[in-house]
Amino acid sequence: MQTLIQDLRFSLRQIKRSPGFMITAVLTLALGVGANTAIFSLLDQALLRSLPVRAPEQLVVLSGTGKAWDGHSSNHGAGVEQSFSYPMYRDLRDRGTAFNGLIATAPAGIGITRNDASDFADAEIVSGNYFSVLGVPAAQGRLLTASDDTTPGANPVVVLNHRYWQTHLGADPRAVGETISINGAPFQIIGVAAPTFQSAVWGQLPDVFVPMSMLDQVIPGRGKRLQDHTDRWMNIIGRLKAGETPQHAQVAMAPLWHALRAEELKALGTKSQRFVDEYLTRSELVIAPGARGLSYERDSLQKPLYAVMGMALLVLLIAAVNVASLLLVRSAARVREFSLRYALGANARRVIQQLLLEGVLIGLAGGAAGLLIAPMCLHALVQQLATDGSTAFTTTLDARLLAFNFAIALGVSVLFSLAPAVQLLRPDIVNSLKQQTTTASGGTLNFRRLIVSLQVGLSVLLLVASGLFVRTMQNLKHVDTGINTSHLITFHVDPLLSGYPKEKIPALHQQMLDTMAALPGVQSVGASDDPELADTGHSGDFTVEGYNAPSDDEYIVEIPDVTPSFFHAMQEPVLVGRSFSEDDDATHPPVVIVNESFAKHYFTNSAAAIGRRLAPGEDVKTPEYMTIVGVTRDAKHRNLRDAVNPTVFTPLKQQKKVDQLYFYVRTATQPEQAFALVRQTIKQIAPGLAVDEMRTMDDQIDTTLSNERLIELLAISFGLLATMLAGVGLYGVLAFSTAQRTREIGIRIALGSTRLGVSRLVLLDVLRLAGIGVLVAIPCSIVLGRLLQSQLFGVSTADPFTLIAVVFLIAMVALLAAVIPARRASSVDPTTALRAE
Repeated sequence: MQTLIQDLRFSLRQIKRSPGFMITAVLTLALGVGANTAIFSLLDQALLRSLPVRAPEQLVVLSGTGKAWDGHSSNHGAGVEQSFSYPMYRDLRDRGTAFNGLIATAPAGIGITRNDASDFADAEIVSGNYFSVLGVPAAQGRLLTASDDTTPGANPVVVLNHRYWQTHLGADPRAVGETISINGAPFQIIGVAAPTFQSAVWGQLPDVFVPMSMLDQVIPGRGKRLQDHTDRWMNIIGRLKAGETPQHAQVAMAPLWHALRAEELKALGTKSQRFVDEYLTRSELVIAPGARGLSYERDSLQKPLYAVMGMALLVLLIAAVNVASLLLVRSAARVREFSLRYALGANARRVIQQLLLEGVLIGLAGGAAGLLIAPMCLHALVQQLATDGSTAFTTTLDARLLAFNFAIALGVSVLFSLAPAVQLLRPDIVNSLKQQTTTASGGTLNFRRLIVSLQVGLSVLLLVASGLFVRTMQNLKHVDTGINTSHLITFHVDPLLSGYPKEKIPALHQQMLDTMAALPGVQSVGASDDPELADTGHSGDFTVEGYNAPSDDEYIVEIPDVTPSFFHAMQEPVLVGRSFSEDDDATHPPVVIVNESFAKHYFTNSAAAIGRRLAPGEDVKTPEYMTIVGVTRDAKHRNLRDAVNPTVFTPLKQQKKVDQLYFYVRTATQPEQAFALVRQTIKQIAPGLAVDEMRTMDDQIDTTLSNERLIELLAISFGLLATMLAGVGLYGVLAFSTAQRTREIGIRIALGSTRLGVSRLVLLDVLRLAGIGVLVAIPCSIVLGRLLQSQLFGVSTADPFTLIAVVFLIAMVALLAAVIPARRASSVDPTTALRAE
């Protein structure tokens, strides 16, 4: 311990002697550590962290395999396999033996009215045992219990999310017991959930929790879901009994699952053998670990976060290499010092201990400085992710992040301390003690050259990645969607959530369409129950009259309901046949319009589709046929990445129930200028109607590209940071090697070499160093780029434009790094240089 204290004191004195070196090393390391801490925080929250509930390791997530299904399914983004009907949940809960409890959950959009103010909000519909099974305490009042989830419509109670209680009710304890209106129905606030808990579904930020028995009030008209075996709309999370494993529970539940599926199949009636095989024989209940909870977003975030984390680690590695290079320069001046220590009896272990201790001090200082940088980076990232003003990510640095921060700082510090340790392990003691000047050996300089080439290579990897992501964003922004998004406004209304009677909603929709179409500057107005380019949509399968589907035909079709003016508003022309008209209502035969992809798949061409009939569903006993009256041009309706999906458009007026609509208003002027006029018009038509998500279609597309934009921003930032560090490294090596070659340069000039020739010598040196890194890194970037292929769009990992741009940028950085050393070399006075030795 005494020896360690002595070495610590000596290390502090050495650092105090060279504050410039210390500041440079610490700041370099802090940039890498801070960036990694910020990115790891996002990755930890989304992919690694357990739910803040009791014994999260006992939680499991249920899913059911089997491709065949009959009826309606809402997967909310988690995958159709994880969607269950309420009767199936109830049977599994009551008859299953492997669990201490099963909970059900589903999201819903609602309208909340409090103190005569209405607004949209997010609800989580949950089973009565939700909080007790999870083990979540109450912050105020009480939480839901099984007694709150009994007879449908009998328990109008609600629990507030702690965040909503703070932001909307001012954290007023008197709010408990207050009555608010949800979709026009009174609900009593009975409690507030714990502040650490948001939802059992990571990424969801519900404002309120309501019992499953109040489904018809929360989603009006959907109360039948509580008895419908064919409507899969909720997710199931379970808590295993003590000592139980997911694998054993899955085996134990298999007989019950098979029996329940057999009962449901019998109720569906006669089906094809293919349907029976998929629905029953090949179906199983899958029970997976659920400590992290369920998530509708985790799959889409996983690959981008891992890609960004990989880039951040490369930046950290470059920073570590830069610090190692600085330590090598510093150690060159300490060869005599350590030779003297060896001569006085010090052993190699003591020398390595000294150097590692100095590295650890730099690592601790870099970690501490990184903690100042990380919150700023994290805040900026979270702001970028919060496209709609809210996000599940937090900016708090907890104990896990502190441990990660200092772990990587100390780990890296040990690694970069080994570079000077190897150099000083066996010095030439006699010559080192005799020399009067401190110069580095050729081996040291060659090692530094190798390090700088490594930095350049790593920078190339990051620059190629950032270039590919930039190209991806450019391609996505310029992709032909088939829809003219310019001068187009979109917004969403749901009159049912604002308390409007069901029977008055169709007339309200029509009044809104007619009134807005007559506004000055408005060219056309259309509406659909399926949002455009919002990365979501309605889909199903169809039975086409006279078409014998192959056994492997799994052709899922988009099925939006639209108004007659929809195609005109979207500038999506009908190529063959006719568009919808106002006469296509419930009193006339049902008709549809299909897109080119649908027509080509079933009828070989668009003209052959006109007059053909199709019906929703597969293996339907009594098909409700609809006639195709038109074929529209292919267009992307779900997102920019996917190929055009087959689409069947149905007239809105021929649907039995349409509550919410997404309106599309095409303007002659700039669309932002019409926002106020549209809002004012809607307020005059329906004063209490809440308008949600009013934006331009271009902004709508930007919202769906938030993940891609974040990756692009980080990739560019990391690439430029890495290039800057590599440039500093190149400059350091050139400046050091030029100083070491002062006598050589003086001799060259004395023997007749021109100053331009000396400058060329330095420039060739830097191009050689950069060229080695580039030549090695380019093939590696092409190979490693395949890991990013799923995140790219319209560009290959060997994109020549990107590779050429990266090589050009590295060459420019290398030349800039050589300017000052080349100038110094060319200005050497040969007489002074020869006398200096």
